[in-house]
Amino acid sequence: MIYIISDTHFSHTRILVYAKRPFKTIKEMNEKIIENWNKKVGKNDIILHLGDFALGRKTELIKIKDRLNGHIMLINGSHDRDVLKIKDDKFIIINGTLKLGHIIFSHEPLMKKEIPVGFTNVHGHIHNKDSYNGINVSVEKINYTPLRLDELQELIKNLNKQNEKNKQTEKNKK
Repeated sequence: MIYIISDTHFSHTRILVYAKRPFKTIKEMNEKIIENWNKKVGKNDIILHLGDFALGRKTELIKIKDRLNGHIMLINGSHDRDVLKIKDDKFIIINGTLKLGHIIFSHEPLMKKEIPVGFTNVHGHIHNKDSYNGINVSVEKINYTPLRLDELQELIKNLNKQNEKNKQTEKNKK
């Protein structure tokens, strides 16, 4: 099974205020995300993390990573410099974007001209905000729980229906 998540920011103390996360402490936030992750993701599943995994000392980051189920493919985010020091077969780093079917995954939202025709951009980075050109899977938008690929595909299907409806409404106005 494949899962998607972004912007966990494990051990990032300022994220509680910046993203208005509903936790009193970083420890509480870390534990809740780890609990949600492991309830859903199995040991042999793949999780595509779209960046900003964690901040902190390498030893602390390894402890968090080792508690998480699955094999993590991390698209390098804007706060992942410490994470890049982790080297093991359960943690693969991707620079740039990743295409899977008709989905283009990225850390930051892509501009419309950067998204190939027929593709949907799935990204993180913008936390609580809605995406203009795709789907935001920052933890704040997905209840701090990874999405299964089929759940994401359902969101994409609904987004495409809404976009078609909006196009039709605009066409009818002319």
